Amino acid sequence: MSLRSPQKKPPFRQVFAVVSAVFVLLLWLSPLAGRSQAPPALAAAAQPGQLLRLEESLDAMGSTFTVTLYGDDGEKLEAAVEAAFAEVRRLDQMLSNYRPDSELSGINRLAAERPVRVTPELFDLLARCAEYSGQSQGAFDITVGPLMKVWGFYRSSGRLPSREEVALALRKVGYRKVLLNAADHTVRFAEPGVELDPGGIGKGYAVDRMVDVLRDNGIASALVSAGGSSMYALGSPRREGPGWEVKIRHPKDQRQTVETLLLRDQSISTSGSYEKFFEADGRVYSHIMDPRTGYPAPGMLSASVIAPTALDSEAWTKPCFILGRQWAARHKPKDFRVFLCEDRAEQPCAWLQ
Repeated sequence: MSLRSPQKKPPFRQVFAVVSAVFVLLLWLSPLAGRSQAPPALAAAAQPGQLLRLEESLDAMGSTFTVTLYGDDGEKLEAAVEAAFAEVRRLDQMLSNYRPDSELSGINRLAAERPVRVTPELFDLLARCAEYSGQSQGAFDITVGPLMKVWGFYRSSGRLPSREEVALALRKVGYRKVLLNAADHTVRFAEPGVELDPGGIGKGYAVDRMVDVLRDNGIASALVSAGGSSMYALGSPRREGPGWEVKIRHPKDQRQTVETLLLRDQSISTSGSYEKFFEADGRVYSHIMDPRTGYPAPGMLSASVIAPTALDSEAWTKPCFILGRQWAARHKPKDFRVFLCEDRAEQPCAWLQ
């Protein structure tokens, strides 16, 4: 999914005293995803042993970022959230392929003609993407942009292209076409038509940076979510608690919970065919592209990955979704956990063993 910059909406906040709380984040993009509904703000003075709870949301990078945190100093909580949202806005200016003035758009516009010098931060992120591509045998590929456009997922809900259109777009895809020069932090494309699409890593990277900002501001308990698809659980909503409760819903029926778990100082990301798709000629086509074939990846409904960082978890959902259970069992990092829902009746949703 490409990153975009929708119209900003005012954040909302709730602050109230609680003795203990369990926050449940549903890893499902409901019809309300991307919309912020602002209830009246509530405030109460913290009593001894109690914590304040602050929750705010911001629309940026084509998603709704939500931060929920606990602490005993309301002003400190509010300042931390504002700093985290300022970081998201900064990253939107760097990574958006919808903003013509973003750093990434400058690469897409010029890198086929000459080397483009980029900031060390963006260069390091692109180098990480190249690593993910190599580890996943090309199933993760940040150059998938031409395919997203030909399939109509760039600014709309999808269309069925001809085989000739897919073949032409596929010629422009391939992570090896992105030439990185570490000596001078430049990026160049090996041929015209190559285009970077940050949809597979942008939200995860933003979540990680927000968590870094919260930590720098003295926050020890927070849940940061990007549209419900990538999140990081910092600490626990209770003092010395086991973590944040997360429920994974079934990709075909949001009323069903297929797994409940507790996360503490970990991330989880989910890629699902339900996020963006269309139907044509009796078939369902999702936005999750197999960059090796040029077609939407079949056979999987959703893939969830638990990893130390949201960048890792978001990037690894793509090869796990595209390449399937057997490949993931052989190649995933040992400290990662993978939960797959396959599109076949005999194989229910289950953790990778």
